[in-house]
Amino acid sequence: MRKIDEVVDECCTALAMIRRTIEDHCPPGVLPDEEMVSGLYAPTLMGEAEAISRAIVARVEKLTRKD
Repeated sequence: MRKIDEVVDECCTALAMIRRTIEDHCPPGVLPDEEMVSGLYAPTLMGEAEAISRAIVARVEKLTRKD
């Protein structure tokens, strides 16, 4: 059975990979920086996940909006 620390490390790595992808492929400002995430949401993995989720939704809505 895997240790909880290993699972947490994998989660951190996965969120970091998703963050990098968004930062590399989306305009600046779509995703708040990590310090802002702590203040806006929470200084936790779930706070980071919420920020990433909201950034994805905001970007998709902007791309699919019909003006």
